[in-house]
Amino acid sequence: MIKQLITLSLLLFIVASQAQEAPQSTTFTLGEAINYAYENNVSVKIAKRNIDDAEAQIIERRAVGIPTLSGEINYQHFLKIPVSVLPKAFEDMARAGNGGTLPDDYSNQISFALRNNFDAGLNLNALIFDPSYFTGLKAARAFKTYVGQELIAEERAVRDQVVQAYLPPLIVDENLKILQKNIINLENMLRETRATYEAGFVEQLDVDRLTLSLANLKTEVDNLVRQKELALNGLKFVMGYPIDKSITISDNLDQLLVLATDKDLTEPVSYQSRPEYRVAESGIKLNELNIKINKDGYIPSVTGFLNYQYGYQGNSFFGSDGFWVPTSVAGLQIKVPIFDGFNKKAKVERARIALDVAREQVKMLEQSIDLEITNARTEYLTALERTNSQEKNMALAQKIYDTTQIKYRSGVGSSIEVTQAEQALYETQQNFIQARYQLLIAKQKLDTVLGKEW
Repeated sequence: MIKQLITLSLLLFIVASQAQEAPQSTTFTLGEAINYAYENNVSVKIAKRNIDDAEAQIIERRAVGIPTLSGEINYQHFLKIPVSVLPKAFEDMARAGNGGTLPDDYSNQISFALRNNFDAGLNLNALIFDPSYFTGLKAARAFKTYVGQELIAEERAVRDQVVQAYLPPLIVDENLKILQKNIINLENMLRETRATYEAGFVEQLDVDRLTLSLANLKTEVDNLVRQKELALNGLKFVMGYPIDKSITISDNLDQLLVLATDKDLTEPVSYQSRPEYRVAESGIKLNELNIKINKDGYIPSVTGFLNYQYGYQGNSFFGSDGFWVPTSVAGLQIKVPIFDGFNKKAKVERARIALDVAREQVKMLEQSIDLEITNARTEYLTALERTNSQEKNMALAQKIYDTTQIKYRSGVGSSIEVTQAEQALYETQQNFIQARYQLLIAKQKLDTVLGKEW
C-alpha cells in the first residue's frame, strides 16, 4: 500500500512538472492583436523612430539661432625658430652708424618669434538676422507633422494586415465546428446503418459508403488543424509576435461581423478621414515652405561674434623671459547675396514644380478615394447579398439532407440519395462560411476606405 502511494505521488509530481513546463499560449482578441502590432510590428517601429528623428531635426535647426560658445587652447613649440632676411636699407644704416663698416655682430637675419607660444580663448557667435532660419524652423516642425501622419497611415496599414491575418484562423474554426457536427451525425447514422445491415435490411455497400465519408471528414479535420497553425503563424508575423511561441485567438465571426450602416453606404466622406490624404496635404505644406526657404536666400543675413584670448610667448616654457598678452575682438558679419549664377532662382523654380506636382497628386488621390469608396460599397453589398443567399441555400440543403435520412431510415430511400444530399450539404456549408469570410473582408475594406476604425 505504501509503495502504491509513493508511486502515485511520483506520477502526480511528474504530471505537475510537465504541466508547468508546457508552453503557455497567449490569447488575443482582434483589438488586442492590433494593439500588440502597434508596439511590435517592425514597420510601425521604424515610423516611430522617424518621429524621433524629426524631433531631433527641430532641435538641430533651433540650435542654429542660439548663440554658441566654444573654448580653444593652442600651443606651439618651434624646434627651429623661423628667421626673416632684413632689407639692404638696414645694412646701410648699420654702416652709417659704425663709421662706414658693418659691426662685428651684425646679421641680416632676424627672428620675430619666440620658441614657445601658448594661448587660450573663448569664442562667442550669434545669429542676429536670417529669415531662412525661421522658415527652416517652421519646415522642421512641419516635417514632424508629416512623419506623424505617416505613422498614423502605417498603423492603419498594419491594422488592416492584422485584421486580414486574424480572420483565416476564425474561418478554419468555423469549418472545424461544422465538420465536428457532421462527424457526430455521420457516426450516429453509421451505427444505425450497421445495425440495419446486421439485421439484413441494407447492403454492405451502404455501410462502406458511410465509412468512407466519415474517414474523409476526419482527414479534412486534420488538414484544417494544420491550416490553422499556418494561419496563426501568418498572424504572428504581422503582429511582430515570436513565431516559436503559442498564440490563441478568442473572437469569433459573429462578434466581428458588424453590418454597415446606411451612412456608410450612402453619405459622402471627408478626405481628411484618410491618413494618407493628410500625409499628402502635409507634403504640400513642406513644398510651400521649401519655396520660401529658397526665396529667403536673397535676403542678407547678419551674425555677430566675440573673441577673447590670453596668450603667452617666451623662449622658456612659462619662464621669466616670457610675457602674457590678452586679446579681445568683437564684430559683425553681414552676408549680402549678389550673384550666384542663378542657383537660387533654379532652386525656387524646382520647388514650385514640386509643389505643383504635390497638388496634382492630391487631386489624383481624391479621385482614387472616390473610386475606392464606390467600389468598396458595391463589393460589400454584393458580399452581403451572397451571404444571405448562401444562408438560405444551406438551410435548404440541411432540410433535404434531413428528409433523405428520414426516408432512408424508413426504407423508402437509397443510400445514394443520402450521400448526394450529404455532399450538397457540405458544399453549401463551405459556401456559406466562405461568403461570411468575404463579407468580413468587404466590410473591413469599406471601413478602411471610409477612414473608420475597426
